[in-house]
Amino acid sequence: MPRNATKERIHRDFLQIPDFSAKEIDKLFSLAEAMRSGKYNRKPLAGKSLAMIFMKSSTRTRVSFEVGAWQLGGHALFLSSRDVQLGRGEPIADTARVLSRYVDGIMIRTFAHTEIEELARYADVPIINGLTDLVHPCQVLADLLTVKQHLGGYKGKRIAWIGDGNNMANSWINAAYVLGFDLTLACAEGYDPDAAILKRAQSKANVKLVRDPMEAAKDADVVNTDVWASMGQEEEQAIREKAFKGYRVDALVMKRAKKSAIFLHCLPAHRGEEVAAEVIDGPQSRVWDEAENRLHIQKAIMAVLMGPERL
Repeated sequence: MPRNATKERIHRDFLQIPDFSAKEIDKLFSLAEAMRSGKYNRKPLAGKSLAMIFMKSSTRTRVSFEVGAWQLGGHALFLSSRDVQLGRGEPIADTARVLSRYVDGIMIRTFAHTEIEELARYADVPIINGLTDLVHPCQVLADLLTVKQHLGGYKGKRIAWIGDGNNMANSWINAAYVLGFDLTLACAEGYDPDAAILKRAQSKANVKLVRDPMEAAKDADVVNTDVWASMGQEEEQAIREKAFKGYRVDALVMKRAKKSAIFLHCLPAHRGEEVAAEVIDGPQSRVWDEAENRLHIQKAIMAVLMGPERL
């Protein structure tokens, strides 16, 4: 009997935040918090393996998924572009079919979002989005878990995004679409978030796109940013530095937010570019808790998609 015959069941993928409902995300947060606080001691991935495909390298994504799988009793396999035949032209569909015979879940960090959609179309096991050029859903769920821990929740909160309309911005927009909090994005001209994602969110939530960082930060509960040139955009560094002049999150920007506001950054950060050292290393910064929460939220996701936990 083929190994995947036992896996021919309806499974869920996590490609974007709207793949979960608001109620399911709240339950996911509760499960992640139980894991963070040490109240969860089950091993839902015992005897199971996660394939981790990295077409883009990463520190936090690799370590958090690998350690998380181990803590849940499972095993994670690191596969770089040199370790899989995708890097040599094998069709994504073939890779999906083959890996489904070996593992119980696949996490992929790649470039084009269409690649992960094709992988999910042909795989018989859950697919988890570790990052694409379009969205970075695990990171934003970790960010929201951080908001819940430090501000008591996201409902009624005002979130500010300052900088590039990149995959992080798109995921924050997706989160506002599902969860309904207020979101204002200040993006430089020509660097707007995905138009379709923005339009969909604006049909259900108070999501605004502005040009002035000070406008976005006004009375915000959370101030968020990311590097101006993401991986693969290094050749655009000089052009982007010019485009984003005035978009640095510094003490003046933080003063526009509420006194209780927290600062978030998905890391790695370039001090002196998109954020001042006094902010990221200051008392309002929660970036280290945010980084840790990647571990906890991803453990919850794996326990639900690959294990017996249910939302």
